[in-house]
Amino acid sequence: MSKRTNLVESALPELPSMAGYRFCIISTAWNREITEKLEVAAIKTFVRHQVKKQDLEVIRVPGSFELVFAAKRIIKKSRPDAVICLGCVVRGDTPHDVYISQAVSQGIMQLNILRNTPVIFGLLTTLDQQQALERAGGKEGNKGTEAAITAMHMALLND
Repeated sequence: MSKRTNLVESALPELPSMAGYRFCIISTAWNREITEKLEVAAIKTFVRHQVKKQDLEVIRVPGSFELVFAAKRIIKKSRPDAVICLGCVVRGDTPHDVYISQAVSQGIMQLNILRNTPVIFGLLTTLDQQQALERAGGKEGNKGTEAAITAMHMALLND
């Protein structure tokens, strides 16, 4: 079995120093075991690219549905160069996961259309807890890292 390559890191140009750029990470308290790993990986990725800790704002919201509202407010209040929305929705016994995932996806899309600040979709939508763990630092890598790389590339695009 061959190891998968992280498409974000392999297909995009190398990032310059991101010193002076400001980012916001919004993550959920729900499924915190997962979202904390995504958040930590995103922060480490930003710091590795010379973003100062004082230029990183981390906000926690109760659940994934609240990510869009928080992103809208932080864009207006703090004017970051990009926002990352981190959450984890695991399939359950009802279609609740579908409704939440679709609402967050469409809300983030609307923010990207209507606002001048990139909002990055970092919502894991998995079939089970094991898949979530694999995407939060397991065999599938860490989607928090990918979200931070995406946020930096989009911030540069917005210059």
